[in-house]
Amino acid sequence: MASKTEQKEEGVVWETVSVILQALLLALILRTFLFQPFNIPSGSMKPTLLVGDYIFVSKWSYGYSRHSFPFSPNLFSGRIWGSDPERGDVVVFKYPGDTSKDYIKRIIGLPGDKVQLKSSVILINGRPVSRVEDGTFTDETTGVTVPIWVETQDNGKAYETIDIQPNNYADDTPVFEVPEGSYFFLGDNRDNSADSRFDVGMVPAENLVGKAQVMFLSLSDGAAAWQIWKWPTSMRWERIFSGL
Repeated sequence: MASKTEQKEEGVVWETVSVILQALLLALILRTFLFQPFNIPSGSMKPTLLVGDYIFVSKWSYGYSRHSFPFSPNLFSGRIWGSDPERGDVVVFKYPGDTSKDYIKRIIGLPGDKVQLKSSVILINGRPVSRVEDGTFTDETTGVTVPIWVETQDNGKAYETIDIQPNNYADDTPVFEVPEGSYFFLGDNRDNSADSRFDVGMVPAENLVGKAQVMFLSLSDGAAAWQIWKWPTSMRWERIFSGL
């Protein structure tokens, strides 16, 4: 028979385990249904997103699919409680060729659209998207400075893009017809983005994970989020809590 001291120690252990399990369950619920953090590993969305940016993605924005859950269990098909994305949204999605990989790009083409690029200008259903040069962007890694081009969609959503090598092979494309239930994505860094022009192709609505909403951390020089001692010199303070 356990002594009172042993019973008390066991009670403390189980209480601790219970608190940990509840915390893990709460974190799982928040990650699945509300917000999920992501970090940006590549420069395909420059100048909007830089390598070392950490963002929150809202999971409820477009409803839920099996990809809303960890490991994408085959619980159901399609989306539930969904609403349609808007042209110009920055979205995390599962790469159609390998749904274990997360990509982040900007929605350009909606279901039924015909999308084409001519001399770096996007045409949607034959109509050019407004594109105006406004300022410059200097890459912190290469030191190269290029013009910023602000695109404005017909819904009023404006965003910055860069075109490092104007009139290269990625700036002129055939016409892409977006099937029903799918979306056409581009990276804001038009010459350095694997997107719907290439192997990504059209992205099924089921593959959408969520809408990028806000940046909560931004670190340069390859610093990792857990390397707190590097924060004072690596933090891009001006980017913290900026909306997307």
